[in-house]
Amino acid sequence: MAVSWIWFTVIAFIAASLLHMLSMSNNKKKRLPPGPKGLPILGHLHLLGKNPHQDLHRIAQKHGPIMYMRFGLVPNVIVSSPKAAELFLKTHDLVFASRPPHQAAKYLSWDQRNLSFGPYGPYWRNMRKLCTLELLSNLKISSFQPMRREQLGIFIESLKQAARDGNVVDLSAKVSSLTAEMSCRMVFGKKYEDKDI
Repeated sequence: MAVSWIWFTVIAFIAASLLHMLSMSNNKKKRLPPGPKGLPILGHLHLLGKNPHQDLHRIAQKHGPIMYMRFGLVPNVIVSSPKAAELFLKTHDLVFASRPPHQAAKYLSWDQRNLSFGPYGPYWRNMRKLCTLELLSNLKISSFQPMRREQLGIFIESLKQAARDGNVVDLSAKVSSLTAEMSCRMVFGKKYEDKDI
């Protein structure tokens, strides 16, 4: 039993090393920016602590304002200076406008064709225009104001009643329920009950 466990460990270590060497050879072909050395499976996750923004700032002091890091197996280009961020977000914004392909998004969002995950292009611009003009216009949002006032009135009254009775209130659950009820009434036009879910 102990011998098979040792062989399994040796084979797993060799496989991880081969995967790491293969990913390193692929990264050299892509001309990625400099970055710290990473571990085979974890990438650079071991370099981040409780305050990742401070850790990334410290790493950027050594490797420059644009650096390459892997979080697990996900490659990332980290931009940490205003000038570099302006290059990415204003000057070359169309190059970086699309989200990377994601398997879950492919199945959940009709082959990545919704507003959240869709690739930037004429179709995406048309969807954004439709949402801005039809769903998020001032007229449409203000048409839901009476419903929002009603729901907030019910919410505040329930908090007052709980205070009168001396009950403990889970505010996170109450606010979640409020937003769910408001969303349900805006989308479906009727209230939902917890038993309906």
